[in-house]
Amino acid sequence: MANPLFILSEAAAEGAAHAGPTAFGLNPSWYVAAAMTVLILFAIFGAKAHRIIGSGLDSSIAEIRKQLDEAKALRAEAEALRKEYADKIASAEKDAEAMLAHAKVEADSIITRAEADAVAVIARREKMAADKIAAAELAAIADLRARAAQAASQAAQSLIAKNHSASADKALVDQAIGSI
Repeated sequence: MANPLFILSEAAAEGAAHAGPTAFGLNPSWYVAAAMTVLILFAIFGAKAHRIIGSGLDSSIAEIRKQLDEAKALRAEAEALRKEYADKIASAEKDAEAMLAHAKVEADSIITRAEADAVAVIARREKMAADKIAAAELAAIADLRARAAQAASQAAQSLIAKNHSASADKALVDQAIGSI
């Protein structure tokens, strides 16, 4: 058997005479050189790229966290406003119920006062009517007495005029003077 190193050196000697594989007109050593260049550039600039990409992502994460914090704050503020307005609505409903209850009490007291006032007015008017009736009765009695007295005086005058003469009057006058 032949020595493997010898075979390689023979193949290398023969390879110099033969054309090697090529792609796009470049032999394999150009591809190895290009790959090594990319690897070296990546090693040099890759660390910086990671830092740049990392800092860009960190700033994006910070911005997103900031937006989330703002959203949480806005949500908390909205919840507080909702609670405040719910409390105001509940307070307004309680106030409305209290006002309605107060209005009912006021209406009841007004009705009670009106009924009492109506009873008092009716009593006063009944008393006034009774007083007017009593006054009218007294006036009628006084008028009747005055008419009766006038009728009696006229009757007495006519009786005296018929039954008494001047001589009878003289005797009565003398008798009245004697009694004094």
